[in-house]
Amino acid sequence: MRFMIIVKSCPEFEAEVQPDPDPAVMAAMATYHEELAKAGVLLDGTGLKPSRTGWRIHYGQEGGKETRHVVDGPFAEAKELIAGYTLIQVRSREEALEWSRRFPNPVRAGAEAIVEVRELFELDDFTPSEALDKFKAMDAMNKPMIKPN
Repeated sequence: MRFMIIVKSCPEFEAEVQPDPDPAVMAAMATYHEELAKAGVLLDGTGLKPSRTGWRIHYGQEGGKETRHVVDGPFAEAKELIAGYTLIQVRSREEALEWSRRFPNPVRAGAEAIVEVRELFELDDFTPSEALDKFKAMDAMNKPMIKPN
């Protein structure tokens, strides 16, 4: 089972002038991710640059044709944005919950912060189809050899 631990953004992370990360937060994050790696459950994890460096693709329809419009950042409502993530592979929801409880405060000790955890879909969650078989073939070629405990 794969889970994404999502660090929700905050005004500090979206600031025009990005402050240097708190050394205590960086140390705690490094230790936490090292523990995940030693346990063999870490798949990936990183921070994201502020939304002002990104864009969104808005899909719609005009005159019966699908449209796509690019909207450049920054985006309002920092609390709705993602500032980073950690991707883990574990045996159960309970194990994911235990790891997420240990996640360091991503802002700084005592600051308000939100970390959201979501389970990823697995290919076996979907009804078999030719398109799904293509995804399974790609998945088999690209799958890392990480095995959960």
